[in-house]
Amino acid sequence: LPPRHMDSVVRIVEALESTDHDFTGTVPELARALGGCSTPGCRAVLGEPPDVPPAPRTLSREQWLLFTQLLHQDAAAPERGVVLAPDGSTVALGPLLAGIEVGLKRAAGWPFPTVEPPIDALYAVTITEVLGTSFLLARDGAGNRTTLGPDGCWDDVDDPQNYTLLGPPSPIPDAVANGAMDGVLLGAHLAQAPVPLADLLRGYYGTGNGTEKERPPSSYRRQDFGVLTGPGKLEEEVAAMLRVLRVLPPTQELLEDVGPEEVVAIARQAAQDFTEVYVECPAIVPRCMWGARPYRGTPKPLTLPLGSVYIHHTFIPSAPCRTFTACAGDMRAMQRFHQDTRGWDDIGYSFVVGSDGYLYQGRGWHWVGAHTKGYNSKGYGVSYVGDFSATLPDPDAIALVRDRLLPCAVRTGRLHRNYTLRGHRQMGRTDCPGNSLFHEIETWHGFE
Repeated sequence: LPPRHMDSVVRIVEALESTDHDFTGTVPELARALGGCSTPGCRAVLGEPPDVPPAPRTLSREQWLLFTQLLHQDAAAPERGVVLAPDGSTVALGPLLAGIEVGLKRAAGWPFPTVEPPIDALYAVTITEVLGTSFLLARDGAGNRTTLGPDGCWDDVDDPQNYTLLGPPSPIPDAVANGAMDGVLLGAHLAQAPVPLADLLRGYYGTGNGTEKERPPSSYRRQDFGVLTGPGKLEEEVAAMLRVLRVLPPTQELLEDVGPEEVVAIARQAAQDFTEVYVECPAIVPRCMWGARPYRGTPKPLTLPLGSVYIHHTFIPSAPCRTFTACAGDMRAMQRFHQDTRGWDDIGYSFVVGSDGYLYQGRGWHWVGAHTKGYNSKGYGVSYVGDFSATLPDPDAIALVRDRLLPCAVRTGRLHRNYTLRGHRQMGRTDCPGNSLFHEIETWHGFE
């Protein structure tokens, strides 16, 4: 089959949008016919799905098979309907195309059915039903049910076929959260200005061969979703959706013993947790996605929360990396250098900062690194890819650490509230993190 990559989806959409196709509906309606949005809430908003048409003549047998597999919804394995995007993130197609369908219908003035209480159709088909349901189910499980996440990894980023979750599944793995946020953003965009879908997807995700020099809009999804939605709106919509599910026959039973106050409390918790995990905290690319070799030996655990953060620059590579392909390549090169030349167990840094909108997991939150001699067990080592002696990282890359990673680490109990922040040069004989970056971090919270 074609790779499970957004490029394959764009090619399928392009073929379906070409003039001689024999399916009368839109591409999102075809997706719904194949099972893409078949939950009770989705049916209440968009109606019953259309019948499955015969295989369109404009698609190859392999393309049709892939599209059918990606949209066949399996509640027990939501990670099956996902594709790899050029920015290295993984996206569920179901909520993405459902949000797009609402946007197209709004632009065309389609009359959405009135449901009581009124709900925002765009949020209902993308995020609020699955989010409300996830937290509703968790309330019975005495807190041991996972409500959000986990992330996952592809077998091969150049030819992605199999995606495996990195922990116990929830109804909203990271890929479903990404697809839902993208569905809201692109649906809202289409409602204002309809464009051909293949063009919209290509413009938003970029293309997979990494020829772009700039970040694609998809790498801004967390900020953009946060700006568009705000935690108050999300909480309101989850609460409204739970009230709708209470009267729909398939979900009535689920909510029969949930009082109005509890609905409000569930919605508040769901919106708060989702916002913290997917809007306020930054996305971190896991080791398996950048192609890490195994750790050599046995890692030593850190005792959390830590009291310090040490800022570095890589110096070599000296150029910032601006695409997933480039940043992943830099990570592998640094790990090789640290293991083979320096003789360390692994890449030394806890986290590495790309200029592609993403952080990359080095040793991560829980394991002692090799970044700041004599202080490795006392703090996290965070390194910017590039040489910042005379220039600064992009404003976005600065904000990614200063405004997102560090406050997130405090909120999640990994870093003390009153942490200290230092440049590598304050802890040993080195110019690191370069004069420009050092003067920048002197202005950050916690700098001493």
